[in-house]
Amino acid sequence: MTSAPASTPLSVLDRSPVREGHDGPAALRDTVRFAQQAEALGYHRFWVSEHHSVPGVAGSAPTVLAAAVASATSAIRVGTGGVMLPNHQPFVVAEQFAVLASLFPGRIDMGLGRSVGFTEPVRRALGRGKDDMELFERSLDELLRYFADPSGPADPSGSADPDTPASSSSPADPSTPASSSSPADPGSPADSSRSAVRAHPADALRVPAYILATGEGAGVAARAGLPLVIGGVRGRDRLLAAIDRYRAEFTPTPWGDRPYVIYSGTVAVAETDALAHRMLLSEAWSLAYSRTHGVFPPLLPPERIEALTMTERERRLLESGLRGGIAGTEDRVREELTSVIKDTGADEVLVTTAAYDRDALLDSYRRLARIAGTPEHPLPAGDRPND
Repeated sequence: MTSAPASTPLSVLDRSPVREGHDGPAALRDTVRFAQQAEALGYHRFWVSEHHSVPGVAGSAPTVLAAAVASATSAIRVGTGGVMLPNHQPFVVAEQFAVLASLFPGRIDMGLGRSVGFTEPVRRALGRGKDDMELFERSLDELLRYFADPSGPADPSGSADPDTPASSSSPADPSTPASSSSPADPGSPADSSRSAVRAHPADALRVPAYILATGEGAGVAARAGLPLVIGGVRGRDRLLAAIDRYRAEFTPTPWGDRPYVIYSGTVAVAETDALAHRMLLSEAWSLAYSRTHGVFPPLLPPERIEALTMTERERRLLESGLRGGIAGTEDRVREELTSVIKDTGADEVLVTTAAYDRDALLDSYRRLARIAGTPEHPLPAGDRPND
């Protein structure tokens, strides 16, 4: 465990938000460009998300977008935050990540969630129902069995040598090629399909897996011996209780021999506290609107939101959204982030900040990287957010 931003890896989750006046394709291109910027700023990972039929979010095919991000970068780890496993067949997910890991060895992360479509029409279009969430643990077990049997405990940080041979006696990185000679456990849910069908080239690879949770998934991560990515739990006490449960119930497996907690949340840094909070207005309003109208809209400029006439409930939800993150000057954010890391014992922080103003967003991530002391590299030529 760590207790200060300077000793805790920082990573990025970008949901490809659509901005008013810009379309979905532009949002996806923004994501790829942002990944290049995050790599230049020294961030550890860059993850993309899965949302279906959401007007304000363009990221609907995370493995496809991850391929574009990995192609446009050279060293940063790339993954999903995450693929919603109940929406997909585990066999197909295994094949997709195996292809990614083959093309970008040692750089691919497989973040997995248990959500299904947010509305009944979306669930019908996906061929899924609410009850499919309850099959998440079974699907996870099947998915992991399509990959090579690990030859040693995984390094959840992804910092181990990605090319360690499976036969080596040293602990293997999760994306290391590994032996697949051990059969699946007889009687397991995936036993018949695993023995009859091979998810090439997954059976020769191991891609590091991570479980996204808002509380309920903590036990699943613990039983599978996988890292826990946790955020969105309302209230610090509930967040800490979920993390404590994960650590207490963690069972070492070939996929992980120790608990690993990635704290996920919004962090905004600016020259003043007021500017940092203003940066968060756009996403906070879209979230408040979605909870009162049932649809998450494109991000509005802060000045448009400030001029809106809101209902009492909308105002209350907006203010609640603004309180949910860390925002302020570098000194204030350093203090608050240190407190969060100390309280949670987080091994890593996954920053999920979105903003209408791309220049302000990049400046925030640059300031945050400075707080963490990450080594900055020159940004690619012509790689400003609004180019």
